[in-house]
Amino acid sequence: MAQLTSAAAATPIVALDVYSVETAMAIAARLRDLCSAFKVGSELFTGAGPAAVASLREAGCEVFLDLKFHDIPNTVAAAARMAARLGAGLLTVHAVGGEAMIRAAVDAAGPDCGVLAVTVLTSLDAQSLGQTWGRPALDVRDEAVRLAGLARDAGAFGVVCSGQEAAEIRAAHGEALKILVPGVRLAGGTVHDQARVVTPSAAARAGASYLVIGRAVTAAPDPRAAMRAVLADLAG
Repeated sequence: MAQLTSAAAATPIVALDVYSVETAMAIAARLRDLCSAFKVGSELFTGAGPAAVASLREAGCEVFLDLKFHDIPNTVAAAARMAARLGAGLLTVHAVGGEAMIRAAVDAAGPDCGVLAVTVLTSLDAQSLGQTWGRPALDVRDEAVRLAGLARDAGAFGVVCSGQEAAEIRAAHGEALKILVPGVRLAGGTVHDQARVVTPSAAARAGASYLVIGRAVTAAPDPRAAMRAVLADLAG
């Protein structure tokens, strides 16, 4: 079982999309009593390296390492093994890397680090996804469900998808896959560069196991008030 667990129906994770350990830890310290899980993504990991994960773990926080590995199976396995050693509770790989790559990550990460396969990035809509794959008629939900099936066959802990695909994936795979939904925004909030966003409560109703909230909290005038609003939306 992966380390990121909660009694709540959907566990909120705050994205630390900053470039320094000091800034990341200041945000975590401010929100620690409201949210115990934090995302270390490409910006923070590139800026600060493994120290970002180590500092959060030393402070008693749970870590979602969102680096979206996509390479040959042996290389991804080595990266997943190191992520688990750092103490990450969840990590991401791209589902389009294929079943062998996902399975290599799962085997290398071990039982305490859950591998989540990214289906379709929330920045993509049907048109941009079709352009990417060279298939103009591509349906985002169908593609997300298809890739979720690939992830399940490879033994993944779960998948990453938008809240708009979560219900279909939950219906197709039941509890066999955990579902992490990024791009979560409070009602009326700015969507920034995300094309497919949902509110916390909508994501939870769709079957999300984990929710990632970034600038809706960290860029708010009062991050603690924004985090309380997220929790209230989940509760209500």
